[in-house]
This record gives sequence, C-alpha cells and structure tokens, in this order.
Amino acid sequence: MATKGHDGEGEFSQVVIEDVRDNGVINEKVGTGSDAKDMHRMGKTQELRRNFSFFPIFGFAAVLMVTWEAVLSAASYALPNGGRPALIWTFVFSMFGFGAAILSMAEMASMAPTSGGQYHWVSEFAPKTSQKILSYIIGWFCVLGWQAGVAGQSFSVGLQIQGLIALNDETYVPQNWHSTLLAIAAVSVCVVFNTFFARKLPLVEGLVMVLHVLGFFAILIPLWIFAPKAPSSEVWGGLQNNAGWSSTGLAFLVGMTSAVNALIGPDSAVHMSEEIRDASRVLPRAMLWTLVVNGLAGLIMSITFAYCLGPLDASLDPPYFFAFIGTFYTATQSKAGATVMSCIITILTLCSAISNVATSSRQMFAFARDRGLPFGSWLSHVRPGWDIPLHAVFTTFFIACLLCLINLGSSVAFNAILSIGVVSLLSSYLVSISCVLIKRIRGQPLLPRRWSLGKWGYAMNVIGLAYLMIAYLFAFFPLGTPVKVATMNWACVAYGGVGIVATIYYFLYAKNQYVAPVSRLAKDL
Repeated sequence: MATKGHDGEGEFSQVVIEDVRDNGVINEKVGTGSDAKDMHRMGKTQELRRNFSFFPIFGFAAVLMVTWEAVLSAASYALPNGGRPALIWTFVFSMFGFGAAILSMAEMASMAPTSGGQYHWVSEFAPKTSQKILSYIIGWFCVLGWQAGVAGQSFSVGLQIQGLIALNDETYVPQNWHSTLLAIAAVSVCVVFNTFFARKLPLVEGLVMVLHVLGFFAILIPLWIFAPKAPSSEVWGGLQNNAGWSSTGLAFLVGMTSAVNALIGPDSAVHMSEEIRDASRVLPRAMLWTLVVNGLAGLIMSITFAYCLGPLDASLDPPYFFAFIGTFYTATQSKAGATVMSCIITILTLCSAISNVATSSRQMFAFARDRGLPFGSWLSHVRPGWDIPLHAVFTTFFIACLLCLINLGSSVAFNAILSIGVVSLLSSYLVSISCVLIKRIRGQPLLPRRWSLGKWGYAMNVIGLAYLMIAYLFAFFPLGTPVKVATMNWACVAYGGVGIVATIYYFLYAKNQYVAPVSRLAKDL
C-alpha cells in the first residue's frame, strides 16, 4: 500500500492500493484494498458482504429519498404556508442549502466510510473533551431518526392506499385501524426484501432506480398535457399566508418543511458503506449524483405541481388524504387513470421504505457494535451465511410495528413520534458538520480522502450549517395557528425527552460500556 501527499485542505492527490483479490476476483466480503485499509484504520472487522457498486448504491439513495415523489406527498406543509410559490421557492432554497450539507457529508464519508455515519464522524472530529458523550447522543438520535423513518414511510404507503380506495369507492369510510394494518403490511414486505432477498438488494435497487426515472415522466407528461394550468403570476409570485402566521415570511419558513422532507436522508447510503465496494470513492460520488438527479427532478416536479394543482382551497383539505390524488383525477378525468398514476407514487414510496429498513438496521447494527444500545452484542450479531445484521432487521420491524400501533390510540402521539425523525436526523447533520468546520477554523489537519471539496470545503460547511439551523428550528413549528392539542407539533417534547433519557442512561450505565469509535482507531498508521 502507498499513498501520496495531500495539500493544505487535505485534497487527495492520488491513492495507489491494490485490490484484495481471491483467485483474481475482488473478494466481496473484504472489498478492495482501500476498503480493507479504511476498516483497519477505523478498527472495524469486515462482517458484511460488499456487493454494492456505484449504480446500485446511487439507486438506493435516490429511491430512499424519493425526492420528486415527496414533493407531491408532502405538499400539505407548503400549500397553507405560502401557497403555490412556496412549492417552488422553498425547494430552490433548500436544494442549495441542503445541497451544501450533502456535499459536506459526502466529503466526511470519503474520510471515514462506516455504517456508523454521523456518530462515528462526531467521535473522530469533535473536540477531545466532548467526543464520547456527544457521539453517544448523536448515535441515539440517528437510530431514532431512521427507526421513525421506517414507520413514517410505511404509514404513508397505508394512507395512499386508503386515498385510492376512497377515490374508487365513494361509500368507503376510512378508519385508523385500516391505515395501521396497511402500514404493518408494508413493513412486512420491507423485511422480506431485507432478509430473503438481501443478496439481490443491489439488483432490486438498480431496477427500482429505473422505475424512479420512468415514473417521473409517467407523472410529468400527463400533468402538462391534461391538467388545467394556473396563471404564471399565481405560480411564481404572491406568497400567501393561509395558516394564520404573523407574516408571510414566517409562513414561508414554516412551509420549508415540505422541501426538507423531500431532501432528507442523504446519509442513507453512508450507513450502507460497509457493503459498498471501494466505498471511500464510490460513496461520495453516489451522494453527489443523488443530489444532482433528485434535486433537478424535484425542482421540475415542484414547478409542474404548482401549475397543475387544482383550486388551492380544495387542496388545503384534500378528500383523498393527499392533494396529488385529486390533482391526477382532475387532470385525467378518469378514476382508473388517477389510480395508475397514484400507484406509481405508492410503489416507489414502498421501495423507499425497503431501503429505509436496510439503512435503519445498519445504523442500529453499527451503534450496537460500539455498545451504544442495550443488548448490543445481540443486535450487532451478523449471522454467518446471511451476512446481514438479521437481529437488527427484525428489531427494526418490531419497533416500526409498535410505532404504527400507537396510531390506534392517538394519531396526535403517532404524528409526534414521526416528526422527531426529521429533527433527529437534522441534529446529526448539524453536529457532524460543525465538528469538521471547527477543525477547519482551528487549522487542524483533516483525514485523507479520495473525494474532497478542496478550497470550497469551508464555504460548503458554513452554507450547509446555516441552512440546517433554519430547517432544524422550523421543524418544531406546527403547520398553522391557532394551535390546538391535535394540531400542535409535539416533536419538541418527544425530542427533548429522548435527549434527556439518553443523557441519563449514559451517565448511569453507558458511560462505562459505550466504546467511542475514536478509541478503536488503529495507532500504526
């Protein structure tokens, strides 16, 4: 192995590493020489099978984020808080702001490509006095965020199916237990794909990526051809405040949550990094192209939906749970046509949930491996022959089902749990990027990486953090005023509660059990 020098910003000039091969073929269990070197430096044992190349992991991340699909399904945040223009301008603002954060994380992924992701980066890059406890708390928020994401995506599938039933059967009366059972069915499908078809997951992700692209045009073209169009003056200007906020500017910032939901989850591929061949090079490239492809598709769909959305008053209280179902029906004047178009969104949302289960289980596996969770040795067990953290997959299934069952008793409590998923992930992005920025400000050397932001690193970190701070703050806001128990965003309570419990648990027990990733680093490099 040999490496050449780095400039002041740590740009990786060249890496010369021979692949780890078995009879002339790259060993899937070990990966390339770069993979072996990275795992050795981080003090990790390769347990998972490295069967993801560039296109499958690119498809994995792009499909999990379902950006253009989420523009349609999450429009309920922007429409009352800014109206049609908010659909476009919040996405433009977020694409650049969140884009800087994604590029910052892509660089960190090249430095330390590990399933632990943000909590590992915090452990390595944070000031020494706070490395252990800070990485521990971020680990908890990462686990919480992704576990809530599985339940959220699965529940979205259930609600979309309910909306389609309501579209096709006017006598149908939706019940909470219907959506709950449908969500649990969706989670079950996800677990089947992540166990029995785990080795075929890269192939599946590649095929779903094709559907992701073709589905985009299958929605886009009929809308532009058949749907009635709003005037450009209403689409591009004249922000509206339909949620009762004190100003239109405040309403716009609250509506930004719609775009955040469409772009959340760029770290999904990071948590699969121990299953990617040549991860330190492939992973950041996949994150970059996910941003480019999903960002452009999301922007085009935002503009399209703003033009083709029906009357705004009707869209604020959609009869089929989601405004896009009614928009498709208005455009096609056919229940069959609207159903087919909506099914594309539902299938891709289910595929996103499949990727969500994979990401969630790997995040849980990594944190349990470092003894950050109770029953760590059991959760981090990788069954020989399966080469996946099977216990973590089943635990993810169990947690998602429990979260979905909460909806039977209180939809308010269930929505509060789902909302902390976004806030938790935003927290992990904020803290990990802040740690790298602090090192840059102090002039401390960064780790070698094969994908670097170079001289743009400082600017990308600052822009990304500025955006994330705004998104983080307004993720706690309710959708409008006046605020009632049913409309309150209870994420602040759930989020604070988890943070307090994690801190107490750390000082009472985990402080002597948790092995911070920085303590595992190889000392011979």
